[in-house]
Amino acid sequence: MSKISKLFKGSSDSSSSSKHHRSRGGPSPQEAIHRLRETEEMLTKKQEYLEKRIEQELALAKKHGTKNKRAALQALKKKKRLEQQLTQIDGTLSTIEFQREALENSHTNTEVLKNMGYAAKAMKHVHENMDIGKIDDLMHDITEQQDVAQEISEAISRPFGETFDEDELLAELEELEQEELENSMKKMGGLPSVPNAKLPSARPGQRATTKKRVEDDDDMRMLASWAT
Repeated sequence: MSKISKLFKGSSDSSSSSKHHRSRGGPSPQEAIHRLRETEEMLTKKQEYLEKRIEQELALAKKHGTKNKRAALQALKKKKRLEQQLTQIDGTLSTIEFQREALENSHTNTEVLKNMGYAAKAMKHVHENMDIGKIDDLMHDITEQQDVAQEISEAISRPFGETFDEDELLAELEELEQEELENSMKKMGGLPSVPNAKLPSARPGQRATTKKRVEDDDDMRMLASWAT
């Protein structure tokens, strides 16, 4: 046997062994989905072909009509057989589509679970160096230091020295303002007093004289009007 033949034999043996190994492990989800899609495309083309044939046979039956009854019946029979095939293909397509969708969902779920497992391993690796007891101690120390810082802030901001009651100071200030107001009023002489005595009324003689003067004036005006 030549070297070339041995080479081809060796390659064929390795190819057959790889195929056998793949068949033993089963096809991958991607391969199965691809095959199902190809089958769907083939059956869809077959559907289109059958629909055209059905239209042709129906047109042929209409064409012959009562003129050639035998040919018309033959065309209708063909149309019925084609419709049966079309119905079978519709059912097959529905089954394949359901199988493909189920396989796609299973593949998606598998990938999701795989990624979740990968993330869980990563999280476990991150938490390996963490001690829950140390974390609790650390949080306790942080809280304690925050309390100390708060006490220091309060001590710094607290006023020192003599403290006074603010209400007493306000009362004293009000007394001073009242005293100042009274002194100002004294300097101005105070408010003018209102007289208690009643104003003198007109005497009876004066009222009579005034009335007589008004009557004389009216008479003079009347005489002047007659003279004109």
